[in-house]
Amino acid sequence: MDSSRRDFLRAAVGVTSGTALGGLAGLGASLAPTLARAQELRIKDAKTTPSICPYCSVGCATLVHTVDGKIVNIEGDLRSPHNEGTLCPKGAATYQLHINPNRPTKVLHRAPGATDWEEWDLERAMDRVAELVKKTRDETFIERATSGKLVNMTPAIFSLGGATLDIEWNHIQQKLMRGLGIVAIENQARI
Repeated sequence: MDSSRRDFLRAAVGVTSGTALGGLAGLGASLAPTLARAQELRIKDAKTTPSICPYCSVGCATLVHTVDGKIVNIEGDLRSPHNEGTLCPKGAATYQLHINPNRPTKVLHRAPGATDWEEWDLERAMDRVAELVKKTRDETFIERATSGKLVNMTPAIFSLGGATLDIEWNHIQQKLMRGLGIVAIENQARI
């Protein structure tokens, strides 16, 4: 293995720093004030807004730090009885979700049989989804079972929720699906 002078210096600085920090900790020196100061500088002048993690239904509390309306940091809220300031890997990556340049921001539609995607405005896409749901429900709605029992259901629509949906959305989705008579309701977190 070939090593350059630069590789040697990097390794030497790393070993020296680690030894120095280990020695300080071994002597009883506390790095807590330094870490607290670094944390304070990281979010200095930021507005802190309490929020909820958008993923599973646990409802972990988060603190969103913004500077001039732009999110600069998202972390767990120590005051939460659910997560006590900790976040799972998905929750800890919420900030990355927000700033990811590859995140889709437009509705893409590919017509049946088409090979290319076209951009639709959100209102047009929502109207199309509502139209198809109503059409399918109307065509497949069963008011009574063969035994005569009132069932008011449709077997033609399936609802699959996801772990990336927050509790409020899952609650509203359940109400909507049950109201439409959909009985095939599942969540990805349970599968």
